[in-house]
Amino acid sequence: MTSRARVRAPELHGRSWINTGGEELGLAALRGRIVVLDFWTFCCINCLHVIDELRELEERHRDTVVVIGVHSPKFVHEAEHAAVVDAVERYGVAHPVLDDPELATWKQYAVRAWPTLVVIDPEGYVVAQHAGEGHVHAIEKLVGQLEAEHEAKGTLRRGEAPFTPPEPVAGDLRFPGKALALPAGGFLVSDTTRHQLVELAADGETVLRRIGDGERGLADGAPDVARFNEPQGLALLPDGDVLVADTVNHALRRLDPATGEVRTVAGTGAQWWQGAPTEGPARQVALSSPWDVAWFAGRVWIAMAGVHQLWTYDPEAGTVAAAAGTTNEGLVDGPAAEAWFAQPSGLAVAADGDRLWVADSETSALRWVERAGDGFAVRTAVGTGLFDFGHRDGPAQQALFQHPLGVTALPDGSVAVCDTYNHALRRYDPATGEVGEVSTLATDLREPSDAVLVSGDSQGTPEIVVVESARHRLTRLRLPEDAVRVEAVAHRTQRAATEVAAGALRLDVVFSPPPGQKLDERYGPATRLVVSSTPPGLLAAGEGTGTDLHREVMLSGAAGTEGVLHVSAMAASCDEEGEYPACHMHQQDWGVPVRLSPDGTDRLPLVLAGLDEGAEG
Repeated sequence: MTSRARVRAPELHGRSWINTGGEELGLAALRGRIVVLDFWTFCCINCLHVIDELRELEERHRDTVVVIGVHSPKFVHEAEHAAVVDAVERYGVAHPVLDDPELATWKQYAVRAWPTLVVIDPEGYVVAQHAGEGHVHAIEKLVGQLEAEHEAKGTLRRGEAPFTPPEPVAGDLRFPGKALALPAGGFLVSDTTRHQLVELAADGETVLRRIGDGERGLADGAPDVARFNEPQGLALLPDGDVLVADTVNHALRRLDPATGEVRTVAGTGAQWWQGAPTEGPARQVALSSPWDVAWFAGRVWIAMAGVHQLWTYDPEAGTVAAAAGTTNEGLVDGPAAEAWFAQPSGLAVAADGDRLWVADSETSALRWVERAGDGFAVRTAVGTGLFDFGHRDGPAQQALFQHPLGVTALPDGSVAVCDTYNHALRRYDPATGEVGEVSTLATDLREPSDAVLVSGDSQGTPEIVVVESARHRLTRLRLPEDAVRVEAVAHRTQRAATEVAAGALRLDVVFSPPPGQKLDERYGPATRLVVSSTPPGLLAAGEGTGTDLHREVMLSGAAGTEGVLHVSAMAASCDEEGEYPACHMHQQDWGVPVRLSPDGTDRLPLVLAGLDEGAEG
């Protein structure tokens, strides 16, 4: 029998349960089962990756494992119960979900990052914790051990998981993602939750045809046999074909509008991981959750939400390459290769073709890419970082969005922003004032995720067609001459700041290789740690990159000073035995809000995989 640290699992507390048929669950009722808690929030692309990773584990161990999602919101909108219910359906979550808007269970389990997975054994003890994605292979090995141990002890109880799926809802669209105005009139819409593309007539309502058979999958061919997996962005290529960002398939698909034929042109169908190639033949290089696509500067640009970058695809050469972003999550401008993004999710080319506008959703920012010498540079129009958001109009440097997913270039050089979690259509005009102005064009749009400009009425008055994702429809609006007046509101992410002492602080990233694996040191150090802060002056020493997962940093400031420690950790592990060992990369980025206090802690543990020794009991 394997000896491992065990900590009694705290009870699950929240507002209500989803996917249980109205039943409230407690750990006592789950005794005898292996429970995997998935702490997630629906804005987070890494959380969505984990939901997909868990599907096979749930299926293979359906009579012994119960996965429970603990929804722990980052944004104000994510604390709305109806929005959580929508997200559970939108992403096909097939297990019970605890809606925990006050982060009560998050705090009880000392969680510090989205996503985090916690494993509870059949006797009700925490036996493992994993932050980030890519850990399901390790959890599956642990599950196998726990099944054997508790079967032998007589403490394993098999049975069906307590899951009640939502009733299916009729309608032409279900959580549509993006839309494209077709040259001949009408629209092509990514019907994301139903894994299809839908062609609508010019009225935006009449269904002309569906492309894809409606089942999750990756299959090329005719409209009735092709398969997608939560498709999102759409772009018209110069030859008239349509390129599709097939998000959960981590692929780009090419659609012939005349025949409806679909073929895969980029991506391997597997998710890109650190250390994998970032350029090369398009079908041989993995992608990571492409969310939108746009034709700019002679090729297709890809909002690669899964790795916080922009990539490009050259249809003529059949190649892809990383074009902007470092994979670090945050808001940093500068040369394209040095910039930081945070889940870019919407792209649009300016009317004059000089800028590529970017909706950078996790920083609630509007960014752009422009030519700079022989390359490209990234700039920010609106937005300050990962934790500030709201609904505020006015000069760009003080304006606020809340998780925008779509951008649309307007003929006068301004840009419309689908301010998704504010349920609004906003406008940024770079020509107004010293730094540009933000105004509100329309409100009461339920989670707008994209918009397309159309010619409008017989007088040619411009109109904009908005994808109201959570109302499952397209909505046509006439662009108003005057802005809508909205009471300004500002928010910060509601995670409580960790009280830390000024001066020396020890950062301990906890990592234990999965069962049967060891650190992979064949090609050099198996671990990497990158530390920075916002504001930069918070760190007097200890910033930068190293190979040790433990580091002493020096914090500077008076009592009450607040900031964010940005910590990125990676660890590589491989099977201990076998001629061709399987190897895995474990990675997580933490943004830890901290507040300097005379009584604050001098140690900050961050669990990448395993259990912090200080929590054992």
